[in-house]
Amino acid sequence: MKHKAGARYAGGMTAKTPSPRRRSRWISIPLKLLIGFVILSLLMVTLYRFVPPPVTMTMLLDPNGITKDWVSLDEIDPDMARAAIAAEDGKFCAHHGFDVDAIAKAAIHNASGGRVRGGSTISQQTAKNVFLWQGGGFIRKGFEAWFTMLIEAIWGKRRIMEVYLNVAETGIGTYGVQAGAIRYFKHGAGRLTRAEAARIAAVLPLPKRRAAIAPSGFTRRYGNTIAARIGVVQRDGLDACLR
Repeated sequence: MKHKAGARYAGGMTAKTPSPRRRSRWISIPLKLLIGFVILSLLMVTLYRFVPPPVTMTMLLDPNGITKDWVSLDEIDPDMARAAIAAEDGKFCAHHGFDVDAIAKAAIHNASGGRVRGGSTISQQTAKNVFLWQGGGFIRKGFEAWFTMLIEAIWGKRRIMEVYLNVAETGIGTYGVQAGAIRYFKHGAGRLTRAEAARIAAVLPLPKRRAAIAPSGFTRRYGNTIAARIGVVQRDGLDACLR
């Protein structure tokens, strides 16, 4: 016995099955959202390859206001980029966005307890700072991975470093190394000494709690370590992709 509208059960109730058109509609909505997101993200990343990002989510949510001043990578002392590599991502010029070894070591360290350690590269941090929000979570990490792959493919290393040094938080309400240099040392990022560049790099992980002027304790020691590593970065060509 055949039923056109669905199977009939006791009591006269009929179990209706979704029509092919309705099933297709429910499938097409997520697909359209996904395609729209991919197109929008590609357009944004391509635009920011040539145009400075005007503002980030972190800046908009900062209750301390925004102090920033965009400068090109050529206008920033090379020791600042070397300091960032020395402090944040020694394999910046060698990887394609992700440092697998650093991520694995961070996961093992964090699982053992103690102070949480991150394994993010400069590329990942740039993707997060420009396109996403601060904080953790698997959803944000997934978006971060996507944008990291895009900027590695579309921007290249010089542009990634340029954007990173212009949007990274360098103090309370202060963004970019140009604004940070003026705030701490009263001159632009193009005149940074090696010690000054190292101090700004030491501030980057916790810009609201650390200061580059008269640093003490861990910040001072970390800055001295970074200053020493800058020479290693230059000598070993770890910044070769920026030249």
